[in-house]
Amino acid sequence: MTFKKLNFAAGLLATALAGSAIAAEGPVPNGVAPLDHVFFIMMENHGYGQILNNPNAPFINQLASKAHLATNYFAVGHPSLTNYLEVVGGSNFGVQSDNYPNWHNTSCTPNLASGTVANEASSPNPICPISGVGTDAATPAIDTTNETSGPPGDINIDGMHSFPAATGTVGKTIGDQLVARGKSWKSYQESLPISGADRVNYSDGFFTNNTDFTQLLPAVNPPLTQSNIVALYAAKHNPFVYFKSVQAGADPRNSLKNSVGFDGPHGLYADLAAGEVPSFSFIAPNQCNDQHGRGNGGAFCNFDPNDNGTQAGLNPALIYQGDVTVQKLVESIKTSPVWHEGNNAIIVVWDENDYSVAPSNNKVMTIVVTNGDGDRDDRGMQSATFYTHFSMLKSLEAGFGLPCLNHACDPSTLVMSDMFRR
Repeated sequence: MTFKKLNFAAGLLATALAGSAIAAEGPVPNGVAPLDHVFFIMMENHGYGQILNNPNAPFINQLASKAHLATNYFAVGHPSLTNYLEVVGGSNFGVQSDNYPNWHNTSCTPNLASGTVANEASSPNPICPISGVGTDAATPAIDTTNETSGPPGDINIDGMHSFPAATGTVGKTIGDQLVARGKSWKSYQESLPISGADRVNYSDGFFTNNTDFTQLLPAVNPPLTQSNIVALYAAKHNPFVYFKSVQAGADPRNSLKNSVGFDGPHGLYADLAAGEVPSFSFIAPNQCNDQHGRGNGGAFCNFDPNDNGTQAGLNPALIYQGDVTVQKLVESIKTSPVWHEGNNAIIVVWDENDYSVAPSNNKVMTIVVTNGDGDRDDRGMQSATFYTHFSMLKSLEAGFGLPCLNHACDPSTLVMSDMFRR
């Protein structure tokens, strides 16, 4: 999300979500049948009304009509990284920015321990590896201090609900939980360079923030630099790499090696073809294919020219490119031999509504497809129950038999039982 300077009033009531402000790892939730494999596809920066019935997203809308569609599902905060952390860890861990990881720094103090907030507007520092136990950042109903210069502010959630800062927040993710119980995870990141994710903040799949362009011969005039790279892969869309446990890699099942690309011998498409996928597959298309866009990515990848919260100002090519990407991913998963074994689910969700200013809120489209009932995909169902990214984590933990984590343990966080009904 870009820094906004806005000058009109919101006039929305801010009320706190019910439940304790003490986070932790709690009991195993129930309400979702045991899951063998989950394919979690994260899309970017568009609200519910921008994707629903958008003529440039025909496959996504067809999928939504035939599968399970949440019509009252909300992202929690802003910007992107915050939501990625919340959906895999049940907390923002004191991070409300898209800043890069502070790779392998063992002397810095995690935001949880210091109680300080890595804020998009006030903190340019890289993120200390997340670990330990401490207090996360509050999520107000309307934020006037982070990505905005003041009133009316960005709307978190629906502009009414909020989450207080939670003490006892545990610096771990569903990945840590899965490995602790003998299960597995991978983060499939399109355009991740073949060298892997370690110390890579951004990449086009070939060049990264670490590339020494002086070694490319012959020299060109003007010389190539990092500014020429189209940041297709972005660490901010790979939440696991921000955690100390993953960066340290003491357990080889829970390390930076769990982050792989879409292509190659151990990438997403090879794993699907071989039927060798982990319990939890976190799938992030690159920033031209996830509907995020890049300013230097060409006409088809350009940012939305006038994002006012409606479909009118969107880049139609960016929306269509994302639609075709979702189709390719869903069809590849459904043709994998693993899809027909056990109880499996495909989830397509958007991280946030980038333009969350009244009257727009942070509602995003969320679709769940299961392989139940003979792999039929014509059992269209809509759920109007109030859900958030924390509900998604709690539902995944219920399906995998894992303890609830952080805000997923809040009494107000509901399991999405209807969305995962087979």
